[in-house]
Amino acid sequence: MKQIMIADDHDAVRAGIRAVLERRPGWEIVAEARDGKEAVACAIEKHPDVAIVDYSMPFMTGIEVARRMKEYKLPTEILIFTMHDSIALELQASQIGVRAFLRKSDANRMLLAAVESLMHHRSFYAGDSCGAMAGSADGNIGAGRSLSPRERTIVKLVAEGYSNKRVSEALNVSIKTTETHRAAAMRKLNIKSTAGLVRYAVRNNLVEA
Repeated sequence: MKQIMIADDHDAVRAGIRAVLERRPGWEIVAEARDGKEAVACAIEKHPDVAIVDYSMPFMTGIEVARRMKEYKLPTEILIFTMHDSIALELQASQIGVRAFLRKSDANRMLLAAVESLMHHRSFYAGDSCGAMAGSADGNIGAGRSLSPRERTIVKLVAEGYSNKRVSEALNVSIKTTETHRAAAMRKLNIKSTAGLVRYAVRNNLVEA
């Protein structure tokens, strides 16, 4: 039986999450928390397989709860659940070892898939810029190995904020060449936007968050 903890300060939200998750045979809700301190205490006591943690809670944010859980070296996989659509917040979560980040507006479509990914220790990031990404602990790392050195360099520079023109100047190549390599890298990584490239670069230590 896979065990799940839900942490959210709104009773209706917790009830909604519970209703969705209890549809899946073999999953059990073993704890519910109404604030950040209670979430940490429940996680330490129960050691759930997965913790769904709201970002905005009293006493501690979801990021702070996740950081505390990591400090205790709990085996729990963490999903940050939020109303916010923020790349910076998503990257901050990934940098402390959170494998899943989901907007509440996407819950009906993606919550089961996100938790399922975590049950298998796979990442799941749902965002309008790169779509749902479920893969290894390091994101699209398998695809990343297939990048050429030039493609990898261009991904790094784009993630650091370089425009195609600046990348071309830095590498002493034409803009057309830069665009070709950038398009090839995005196709290999199955990434659709610059924001998606930034996420990939940070998760795979090409740049710092």
